[in-house]
Amino acid sequence: MSRFDRSPDPQGTRRTDHLDLDGHLLQLLVAVHEEGSITRAAQRLGVTQSAVSHLLDKLRGIVGDPLFVKSGRSILPTAMADLLVQRARTLLGELRAFSLTAGFEPARLAACFTLAANDLQRDLLLPALLRRLRSEAPGVTLRVIPSGAPEATMLRDESCQLVITPRPPDGSDILQKRLFEDRYRVFFDPAQRPAPADAADYLCSEHITVLYEPRRSLDLDLWLAERGVQRRIIATVPGMAGLAAMLRGGPWLATAPSLLAAGALQGLASCEVPVTTPTMPMYLVWHQRHQTDPVMRWLRGLLEGVAGEQIGRVKGS
Repeated sequence: MSRFDRSPDPQGTRRTDHLDLDGHLLQLLVAVHEEGSITRAAQRLGVTQSAVSHLLDKLRGIVGDPLFVKSGRSILPTAMADLLVQRARTLLGELRAFSLTAGFEPARLAACFTLAANDLQRDLLLPALLRRLRSEAPGVTLRVIPSGAPEATMLRDESCQLVITPRPPDGSDILQKRLFEDRYRVFFDPAQRPAPADAADYLCSEHITVLYEPRRSLDLDLWLAERGVQRRIIATVPGMAGLAAMLRGGPWLATAPSLLAAGALQGLASCEVPVTTPTMPMYLVWHQRHQTDPVMRWLRGLLEGVAGEQIGRVKGS
């Protein structure tokens, strides 16, 4: 029998092999794995739940594994699914590069990009990026996840294609480019207290800061502690966006990037930090597999352009 013959086997079921795989099935596997839900995967892919279930059954037949099993009202990936989804992400990238060998036209692109970013960079850059994407490549969708304290595995296993962070993860296969640099300021509620008068006033005041999970301090806090600068930390929040609500109504201080004055900390007062602090660089980070990919080069270029425009707008206001 020819390998192209798809006639039923003696038990009446159609035999499948690796040639039944295509990009749509790989995309489906990634979507269901990342969403943890047939319903959300269908919404993400723009198809019906029954279509997702049908294609998932086809994929199960090809790989010989259930891939996802019920757990209460949700589904969980099998060990095989965890293994295959990593390979699927790589293959999807290779398929995209294959299809673009003859040239790349953003307007014809259909893809979902996943970017990892925390509060500051998310609110400052990604709304403008989305507007650019919808204008130049309406077939592209954007998925944003928190970067926390980013690790190289996020990029290696394709959990995201780009990370925007002040602290790039280490790795010889991890590449980076500086997007911009910010400085720190002291934020406070002017209805509750004045700006700290000097370094002594600053150090004896009570402070609120950010502590990313799992217990990853801000670079600023580590830098000050290494130099023996001790502050009275009375509370921590898991992200920059949590600082504003904690500061309002109390006589507390938060030392944070100045660009937050136009975002999450808008409406609070701020002043220069009365002790020496470092600057805060912000980097765009990606895996070396995407270094020459024309789509990812285009996306990085868009983000760099957006960063320049947004920083100029905020600092010029």
